[in-house]
This record gives sequence, structure tokens and C-alpha cells, in this order.
Amino acid sequence: MSEETIKHGANSPHGEFEREDLSAKSVFGFLIGLAVVCVLVYFILWGMYAYLDGYQKAHQPPQSPLVKTTEADTRTVAPEDITKFPQPRLERNERLEINDFRVQEEKTLNSYGWVDEKAGVVRIPIERAMQLVEQRGLPTRPQNEKNPAATADKEKHADKAATAKQ
Repeated sequence: MSEETIKHGANSPHGEFEREDLSAKSVFGFLIGLAVVCVLVYFILWGMYAYLDGYQKAHQPPQSPLVKTTEADTRTVAPEDITKFPQPRLERNERLEINDFRVQEEKTLNSYGWVDEKAGVVRIPIERAMQLVEQRGLPTRPQNEKNPAATADKEKHADKAATAKQ
């Protein structure tokens, strides 16, 4: 670097720019120090967890003689044991199960079928439902028709007021 002073901002209200940047030596020194500290913390935590695991295993209460001892990993479940768990069960293959669910939903949305056969309620495909709405229009209530519920409420209030006056 030259020792020459360059005055680009002499007329600028912000003043001059910084003439010296961080040196590469200080940046690399910081990164190496950070790496050393990270490795040191890793080994301290590894030792602490190893000590705590050994302490926990040494201070386990004695197991009941009625309990069958197992050496297998209890976190994995065999396929034949899955049916022993109550519903809802955990997913074994999330992508496959969600794809099966989506296919089933698509079949339901795009096919005819009974919703409630006794009540005579059926489902129709979405495309057909949109065609029917386009042909028939959306159901509306005439503007001159009063709300029957509001009329009934007014009549009840009128009856109560008449009874109270007597």
C-alpha cells in the first residue's frame, strides 16, 4: 500500500474513507482460534456426556426378577409388532402413505358415490357439480321475502309485551 493520501471526499459532509482494512493475518488468526475453541468444546461435551451416561448406568435401581430382560434395541419395532399398537399409529413411509391418501381423495372427488344411502345423499364429481351450478345458478332468496325466524321473534316479543301490560 502506498502512503499517499487520496482525498475523494474533501467536499463531502461524511469525511474521508477508511484507509486501512483488516489484515488477512488477523482474520485467519481469529478463524483458527474459533476452530480450536470449537474442537475443545466438542471434546469437553463428549467427556461430560460419557461421564453422565456411565453415572446413570451405575446408579440404576435393581430390575425386578419378574421383568424379562431384553438386549434388543427397544426403539425399533418389528413389522409383526406394529398391529399391537393402538390407532393412530406412526407413519412408516410418509411419502408413500401421503401419496396413497391423495390418490384416494382424488378418486373420491372425481367419482359418483353414496354419502348416505339411507338419506339418499350422493356425491358427484367436481366437474359435474360446476356444470350444474352453471346451468341452474346458485340458490338465492327472493329480496321481498322476510326472514321467517325474525318474524317469529318479533311475534314472541309482542306477545310478552302484551302479557306484561295485562
